[in-house]
Amino acid sequence: MAELRWHPFTRDWVMIASHRQARPQMPKDWCPFCPGPDNDKVPKSYEVLEYDNDFPALSQNPPVPDDVANGFFKTADAYGKCEVILYSPGHTTTLPELSDEHVAKLVDLWSERFTELSKDEKIKYVFIFENRGEAVGVTMPHPHGQIYGYPFVPKKIELEMESAKEHLAKENECIYCRMLKEELAFQKRVIFQTEHFTVFLPFFTEYPYGVYIFANRHVGNIAELTDAEKKDLAVCLKQTVGMLDSLFGYRFPYMMCMHNAPVNGEDTSAYWHFHIEFFPPMRSADKIKFNASSETGVWAHCNPTCPEATSEELREAHKRFLDSQK
Repeated sequence: MAELRWHPFTRDWVMIASHRQARPQMPKDWCPFCPGPDNDKVPKSYEVLEYDNDFPALSQNPPVPDDVANGFFKTADAYGKCEVILYSPGHTTTLPELSDEHVAKLVDLWSERFTELSKDEKIKYVFIFENRGEAVGVTMPHPHGQIYGYPFVPKKIELEMESAKEHLAKENECIYCRMLKEELAFQKRVIFQTEHFTVFLPFFTEYPYGVYIFANRHVGNIAELTDAEKKDLAVCLKQTVGMLDSLFGYRFPYMMCMHNAPVNGEDTSAYWHFHIEFFPPMRSADKIKFNASSETGVWAHCNPTCPEATSEELREAHKRFLDSQK
């Protein structure tokens, strides 16, 4: 079964993909993303690679939804695309261990896939993301991320769009540009800057180490970045993940969510601003911040740390990572 079901309370689509439960357990001594004589799914050698998801929640040739809809409950085709992006042929090589040039090729691949998926007029949002670590449910250690092409604009993005449009109408400015301006003026939550990007812990962060990466220039999506900005984004991402790994001295789990502008819809260029959000589940070296009833049931988040103090921890971790690269 693969279909979309409408949630009438939140006015959002839910992906139903029961076939994904049938995904096989991979043998401990074999990886589908590693080049090898017994693997015909990947080239004998590669640097970065797009790999079509073997068990996609969305497809460009979706099955007919189950006959369960009625006058109240609605279903729709699970149309879209699910891709896996392989960062490196190295099975345990992490992003901070790659060269700046290698990560730049990853950024270029993300940009190319964003452009390609956007050509499908049925796709309304291209979501580039990475789940990293067992704490967020990852069972495949090989470094990789994913891209989902949705036939709808997800609720969180929809809410951001509404806020951004409202702010633009009221203040005649981009809400993201204003936020970046305020964080730079305050400085205490800014972790580090590269030439084209700023890494900071937002004033309202829901997670203790939930850093954001903002483009310094007002730009809508990754494909609109200049070559210089893409190379700089590679450096910024490498340093951000290296910083998180240096925080407690182990490979830090996180969810990395890239917020590009929606596609094949209204013109968002005046109010959408490319940024990346990190959601690391750790609240200390050995404690996980679980989403409990308040966060899950009513979306009322509680951060058990002070962002200004946590920012200092992250700045120190960033310095340790830079020192380790010398």
